[in-house]
Amino acid sequence: QVQLEESGGGLVQAGGSLRLSCAASGRTFSPNAMAWFRQSPGKEREFVAAIRWSGGSTYYADSVKGRFTISRDNAKGTVYLQMTILKPEDTAVYYCAVRSPFYSSASYYSRAAYDYWGQGTQVTVSS
Repeated sequence: QVQLEESGGGLVQAGGSLRLSCAASGRTFSPNAMAWFRQSPGKEREFVAAIRWSGGSTYYADSVKGRFTISRDNAKGTVYLQMTILKPEDTAVYYCAVRSPFYSSASYYSRAAYDYWGQGTQVTVSS
């Protein structure tokens, strides 16, 4: 089992920045990838960004490219999401997710690719 704990959410004005963190604990942690998704009221949970644990290749939703940066600290088992130039439409609950090795062949952009999820952290961007 893997436990995930997100932190760093909060209230920020449009144009501001926030950094989210997601720390993994549990059995020896060596995922295939970690990702961030977000969900706004009345909407489906959507992909934000992902990073492969080995090699560090990154993937971004078009809506956040150039504004958000995903990174990881392998030694700490932690993934980060640096969010800049925040917009009111970025308001959502942000969820961290883990893709275990050999869990799925689904695309990194798909919720189906991930088998562990955090509880979420609220990000609110005021206009």
